[in-house]
Amino acid sequence: MQAKLWKNGLACGAVMLAACALAAAQDLPFEPHHNSGESITGAFEGWFPNSDGTYNLLVGYYNRNLKNPVDVPIGPNNRIEPGGPDRGQPTHFVPGRNWGMFTVTVPKDFGTQRLRWTVSVNGKPTVIPLDILDVYQVSPFVDATGDTPPFVGFSDSGPFLNGPREISESITGTVGTPVPLTAWVADDAKSTLSDGGGGGGRAQAKHEPVTVRWTMFRGPAPVTFDNAEPIVQKLPLKVTPPGTVFAGKVTNTATFTEPGEYVLDLQAYDASTQNGNGGFQCCWSDAKVKVSIKAAGAVGRESAAR
Repeated sequence: MQAKLWKNGLACGAVMLAACALAAAQDLPFEPHHNSGESITGAFEGWFPNSDGTYNLLVGYYNRNLKNPVDVPIGPNNRIEPGGPDRGQPTHFVPGRNWGMFTVTVPKDFGTQRLRWTVSVNGKPTVIPLDILDVYQVSPFVDATGDTPPFVGFSDSGPFLNGPREISESITGTVGTPVPLTAWVADDAKSTLSDGGGGGGRAQAKHEPVTVRWTMFRGPAPVTFDNAEPIVQKLPLKVTPPGTVFAGKVTNTATFTEPGEYVLDLQAYDASTQNGNGGFQCCWSDAKVKVSIKAAGAVGRESAAR
């Protein structure tokens, strides 16, 4: 990932912060991680331009509740303003650091304006700014080595998108009945690593070109995945995205306990960003599946009524 950084200033700042951290560590014990009762902080990954002159703000989050997902409905405790409170942010927060989970599109004349994302849980509010300052510009579609994110689609003939541009699909289901989830991926395989190679000389275990992870993004009740990280089955596509040499199909199911409207998130990682992206803004892709779930027996009652 390439970003426009004020290198000298950041270097000096890093030295000062390290010195302060060392001094603090000598006086105060490290606070242990907690499984619950902690805050959630939004994470501004940076921004990138769109071809029409608008901009996308790339946003993730850090849920410090290490074993507990937390639900925060859109409203006073989960809002992006101005223009909100709903700007497409999650309402279901899985534990840990989750990179680039959604984008907010702002107009070409956004200039020096700023959005603010507020998340308040356990009596601990946090607020982060979102803007298009030069220092935060990122390049999520290609890294310095020429590596690009995997392509994702919901058919073997496409359409396919890569990066955080968020292709989406809409499906339906019934409470208690596993809902099939099928996606297709393709990648340039430039980042495939093997033992003793790549990664700046670091020993790396060999990875598949693409791995995926399913999480719940929004919804009224928990979702159970048959396998949140299913293996990609290598298969050819009817339409091959440009520059890709690996393609495959990934299948899974999700089971819902309550009716309502859900959004599931699928992130596809290449080998350079597997296991939670490793702190980079390239190379992974994001897809959303909107699922409308009806109560058990509702479909039969509707058919009888007709």
